[in-house]
Amino acid sequence: MKIEDIKVLSDDQLADELAKQKKSQFNMRFQKATGQLANTAEVRTVRRTIAKIKTVQSQKAATKAKA
Repeated sequence: MKIEDIKVLSDDQLADELAKQKKSQFNMRFQKATGQLANTAEVRTVRRTIAKIKTVQSQKAATKAKA
């Protein structure tokens, strides 16, 4: 996901997307350990998407704290 797409999501949607990405990361970790993971670059993409979502969540929390 691109950062522009993530920024327009609501707080609930961000939480849902974060849970979805973490579940995907968990499954990929098992696939990698058993040698079933076909695209290893996807692990990096998911990890970065999780970081983007957390960054946007913290930015939104900071703006709410200021207001």
